[in-house]
Amino acid sequence: MIRILLAEDQGMVRQGLKMMIETDPELTVAGEASDGKSAVALCEKHLFDLVILDIRMPVMDGLEAARIIHSRWPEQMMLILTTFNDEQYALEALKAGARGYMLKNAEPEEFIRAIRSCLAGGIMLQDQVAAKVMPKLIDERAEAESPDPSLTPRELEIIRKVGEGRSNKEIANELGLSVGTIKNQISVILDKLELRDRTQLAIYAIRRKIV
Repeated sequence: MIRILLAEDQGMVRQGLKMMIETDPELTVAGEASDGKSAVALCEKHLFDLVILDIRMPVMDGLEAARIIHSRWPEQMMLILTTFNDEQYALEALKAGARGYMLKNAEPEEFIRAIRSCLAGGIMLQDQVAAKVMPKLIDERAEAESPDPSLTPRELEIIRKVGEGRSNKEIANELGLSVGTIKNQISVILDKLELRDRTQLAIYAIRRKIV
């Protein structure tokens, strides 16, 4: 069973999201929080496969909670869920370590797909969010540096696929390699570029015009 922590300050909304998530028989909401501070506390006590955070919450918002969770447990998968279709929020969420940014008006099937994509190691942006975020990242490429010259052609290909939102499994299938090999190569690339995670790697790919 895939264990999910759901942080949402409105009780009725949280219960509705829980019901939506658990329509997938392999997903269960194993923890609930009404603010970011409580979400961080639950992460200290329990293991979750995915943490879903609302952005606007009392005590501590979802972005701050994401930053703390990512700094303490870099491998923790996180998905931001919000009503705000705002490119700055989305960019900050990705930089904070989130693997996805979804709006609460998403269809249930789309929401489940986003969860599955994050769990598979992909990056999920709802179409209407991506439409705002991608031009912002592309604009920043004007002053972008070239990719690190020490990167090999295979490493550049892997970075490009990460930037396109491919999961480890998808990259492995496309390159004819094992998932374990892809994970190892991504770890090597992260160390070489001094990046924390594949979210930062995806942003690197876009800013360096690799994608």
